[in-house]
Amino acid sequence: MSRIRANGAAYPERLALVCGEDRLSWGAFDTRINRVANLLIQSGLGKGDHIAIISPNSIPYAELFMGILRARACVTPLSSMASPDALQKMLTDCGASAIFVASQYLELVAGFVTELPIKRFAIDFEHAAFEGYEAALAQAPTTDPMVPIEMSDAFNLIYSSGTTGTPKGIIQDHWMRAAQMDRVSPNGYDDNARTLISTPLYSNTTIVSFVPTLFGGSTVYLMPKFDARQYLQIVEHEKITHTMLVPVQYKRIMDVPDFDRFDLGSMRIKFSTSAPLRADVKRDVLARFPGKLIEYYGLTEGGGVTVLVADEHPGKLHTVGQLAPGNDIRLIDADGQEVPQGEIGEICGRGPTMMAGYFGRDDLTAEYIWRNSEGDVYFRSGDMGSFDEDGFLVLSDRKKDMIISGGLNIYANDLEMALLGDPDVIDAAVIGVPSDTWGETPLGLVVLREGSSKSAESLLNDANSKLGKSQRLSAIEIRSSLPRSSIGKILKKELRIPYWSTQKANI
Repeated sequence: MSRIRANGAAYPERLALVCGEDRLSWGAFDTRINRVANLLIQSGLGKGDHIAIISPNSIPYAELFMGILRARACVTPLSSMASPDALQKMLTDCGASAIFVASQYLELVAGFVTELPIKRFAIDFEHAAFEGYEAALAQAPTTDPMVPIEMSDAFNLIYSSGTTGTPKGIIQDHWMRAAQMDRVSPNGYDDNARTLISTPLYSNTTIVSFVPTLFGGSTVYLMPKFDARQYLQIVEHEKITHTMLVPVQYKRIMDVPDFDRFDLGSMRIKFSTSAPLRADVKRDVLARFPGKLIEYYGLTEGGGVTVLVADEHPGKLHTVGQLAPGNDIRLIDADGQEVPQGEIGEICGRGPTMMAGYFGRDDLTAEYIWRNSEGDVYFRSGDMGSFDEDGFLVLSDRKKDMIISGGLNIYANDLEMALLGDPDVIDAAVIGVPSDTWGETPLGLVVLREGSSKSAESLLNDANSKLGKSQRLSAIEIRSSLPRSSIGKILKKELRIPYWSTQKANI
């Protein structure tokens, strides 16, 4: 927080935040952060308290994020994709002391939040059960409370997405976030960067770009909701230099019909994370979208990180790059033994950016850990992959998404690449479905480009002609869309449910 405080003093007139027509200077931002911190402190909140936020990206969200930290409390951003039941379980699980709610998501918490022993603040609406955010802020002092923060203090608590059960809460401390600030200067976040963020602030994907930009004293541009054409308009109009996008956003941006008419020459660096970016999309981005393209592979929990600077390694676009400095990754088999070079194994990693643990779940944290022969702690990713001869990591699939058909392992990613090789297929997912003969068998779910007349049968025959005998798809279904999370990951669990629930009902 000392760096944020120093930026407010050094660049009082420089823009810190922009969201639509709303703009906030660094001087005003620092003052608002003080007010938020003092509001919490006056409410008896601070170290050890989890302060929840559910809101679209906005300037109040950004100032709340930093104000909570300045009060030495823990930012607990809630997913707007979660069900009311899951949100209630999150708030109960962490024992949240306060919640700040935007009107857009009031309906998600209205049915239970007034029954919780929690302070409630309305960011942009009036409600008898909530204290108005602006009115409360106006009563808080503007002076810096100067609360000492220890590096072991919790920085944020991020809950995994989910609609059933209690999602896992991932605790990240100030040590972890400080380690990520090593990339500020190398990536130019401290060089009057203008970073456009269009993924939600409750996602680690967003935070790893949001915080470094503010740490560097630069400007964050926030989109409350992603729209590909509007994104391009903002890049052109605001002369954006940096951006963090997820793969589905890159695809939608590159597919804007008049993409090439936009002046995107201000862009210096584009980042991609959360899921593998397809090689063909990387090639298109490199050819038509100015600036460097850097892909990160890693987990919200932390551990091993790889980096692919795509423009420097055009022959490695099918990979997610090489180990980042200070990181280590080992690949293990089902028995926890390291696999030989070139073979596929579960990715286990360690590095400077590792979570403090799952909140209140030492049992889950222990299950997540693998130790090498020297006893060093690595985090198990659940991802399968292999290293090529040059040390570039090639992802195969999620371990839980691997299909075991007739005793053979089938990696859905290989089959999806075969489907996506058809120019008429714009989205694809392969899942395992029940089979009396094989136990389970691969099913392809595809979305076709508008105007395509291709049949499921022709797609099936074409894809299977490119696959090995043991990999072949049993069938293809054409869908209008595939369910995705707010950061673009295909929700395969949701896709599998109808097939496996039917089987269970028949047992």
